[in-house]
Amino acid sequence: MKRALKTFARIISSIATFPLVIAYTTTRKESVFITFAQLLSFIPSTIGSYLRSAYYKRTLSSYGDMIHIDFGSYFSHPEASVGDNVYIGAYTIIGMSKIGRLTTIGSQVSILSGKNQHHIELGMPIQNSKGQFTETIIGENCWLGNHSIVMADLGQQCIVGAGSVITKPFGDYDVIAGNPARTIRNLQSI
Repeated sequence: MKRALKTFARIISSIATFPLVIAYTTTRKESVFITFAQLLSFIPSTIGSYLRSAYYKRTLSSYGDMIHIDFGSYFSHPEASVGDNVYIGAYTIIGMSKIGRLTTIGSQVSILSGKNQHHIELGMPIQNSKGQFTETIIGENCWLGNHSIVMADLGQQCIVGAGSVITKPFGDYDVIAGNPARTIRNLQSI
């Protein structure tokens, strides 16, 4: 019965978000994508998570199954991809990224599109400067603590402490914390 209800909820969510998907896919404008992503982020509860998943299933590069996206969270770039069984907490913003399966992302996490999104040129307003957006890779089975900021790649099964700022890549099984973040220990050495 529970499985049938989930399937029904997915079908209804796909139907409800179909006009948004069509509007984005016909224009392919990032501004249209982000408008609908932000709009859907403010629908509460499980209903909101189903609607967000239905929209992203058809608009992101790739989008797995059994993904929960909590209230206030959204993807800011359609180039993002997400593996199966990912949990994304409330008020999280995800840029151009590849998130591995089984990853848990806490609340108010920011995954940036690399660390060079902003470029400063003397005499030019910072708002007019061109930055470089790159894909940030989060390995499989990672856990990103609340309020962490990630702007570099993480290997598989990394644990990122709450409030940490990731400015450089880390390898598999690293436990990371701090600002700037550093390796506290490696899970393979325990």
